[in-house]
Amino acid sequence: MTLPFLSLLLATVLVVAVLYSSVGHGGASGYIATLALFSVAPAAFKPTALVLNLLVAGVATCVFFRAGHFSWRLLWPFALTSVPCSFVGGYLVLPDHVYKPLVGLVLVASAVRLSCHTQREDTAVKPPPTPVALLVGALLGLLSGLTGVGGGIFLSPLLLLFKWGRVREISAVAAVFILVNSAAGLLGHLSSLQQIPYFVPLLAFAALLGGVIGSYLGSARLPVVGIVKALSMVLMVAGVKMLLV
Repeated sequence: MTLPFLSLLLATVLVVAVLYSSVGHGGASGYIATLALFSVAPAAFKPTALVLNLLVAGVATCVFFRAGHFSWRLLWPFALTSVPCSFVGGYLVLPDHVYKPLVGLVLVASAVRLSCHTQREDTAVKPPPTPVALLVGALLGLLSGLTGVGGGIFLSPLLLLFKWGRVREISAVAAVFILVNSAAGLLGHLSSLQQIPYFVPLLAFAALLGGVIGSYLGSARLPVVGIVKALSMVLMVAGVKMLLV
């Protein structure tokens, strides 16, 4: 990996981290999209995304905890099944002909999810049915471990759609959900004697810096709609590339 190539990759990861953290997400799908667009080997996608997601989600978790928005009642049934399933997904290694289409579909679904992004403050909320939450958590956890995404980008719209929590509460829960699933998936990955790519520490620094900047800018009410529309376009391009190449 040449220095100019690595420098451009670092700058892109920094920008992705800033944009995602400003709208309350860890950014795993954005990091995977970046690696795909830079033609990095698919084997590096999962460990790289999990490490970067872990750092950025950790920053978001601290911010939301300090702001008092976190709800353990809303998180626990999803996390109870997602964490072990994420570990299993991280442990498993899918062949390229399965992994690439799966990641492509996740990126396209993430793009569609972001293109429909809204900011609503629901006043009437209800707790999710525990059996449903356990099932959803298991599915999202397995998907998280297999692909390297944290699962929050899929959990948050479900919580909004079914009015299981308020916007800030959902953002806090999604951040912690991403954090614990990324940690479990990374542990599963390492447990299977797989390695982390040598360039990840540099990307981790860029992502952490971007997460801090994005969290600060997000609190200043940046134009979220324009940001997520641009992100959705990048994800769509990368997803289609993974499906076709």
